Amino acid sequence: MQGTDVRSRFGSSIKRWRNHRGFSQEELAERANLHRTYISDVERGARNLSLESIDKLARALEISVPVLFTDAQPQNAADLAGTSKILARGMEFVDILLVEDNPEDVELTLQAFKRARFGNSVRVARDGAEALDLFFGKGAFATQIRDTRLQIILLDLNLPKVSGIEVLRRLKTDPRTAKIPVLVLTASDKGQDITECEKLGAAAFITKPVSFHGLSKVTPELCLVWALIKPAELIRA
Repeated sequence: MQGTDVRSRFGSSIKRWRNHRGFSQEELAERANLHRTYISDVERGARNLSLESIDKLARALEISVPVLFTDAQPQNAADLAGTSKILARGMEFVDILLVEDNPEDVELTLQAFKRARFGNSVRVARDGAEALDLFFGKGAFATQIRDTRLQIILLDLNLPKVSGIEVLRRLKTDPRTAKIPVLVLTASDKGQDITECEKLGAAAFITKPVSFHGLSKVTPELCLVWALIKPAELIRA
């Protein structure tokens, strides 16, 4: 799905829910603490929204963030309260693999997900070798079927056993995993490591510790849906 299509669908959803609530663009803008022209651009599909803006709009419309990414009609909102209902309507949450060895950074990242109201399943790998074994069915995962639903990787660079850069290199050179977006977690957004990760195909960078602001900053680069939910037809592709 192209970014323009995502923005257009999201804008239509905002307009549909705004009309259902009986809000003008001005009123929605005031409730969400955004400019009216911003709301107009969103509804026209002309804006790349940050996660923070998406959250503001969902709160202003009094619905959950995932519902904004479905084609659900407003009168059926109560039926879409649970994840199972969303899945039944052809939408699936994107799974997240967090590759991080520092327990404190793991906890801060999970807290950032919670604050961002992510409904995604998050799995933690504690070193680079474990992450590679998980994807390629080796080591402790040799007898398990590889989880093909893992669709986003948050990857620390300073990992034991196998470095983050080497994990990124192996993922991007294998056709089975090359298309999975990898968000690199780094102590700085500058340096040789960043240049190397860009060459290898990292989707975006988040400066540690991970925060709501950091997640919000990279959301537009991932065309909204990567951070929340993705149409089932894309998962099957």
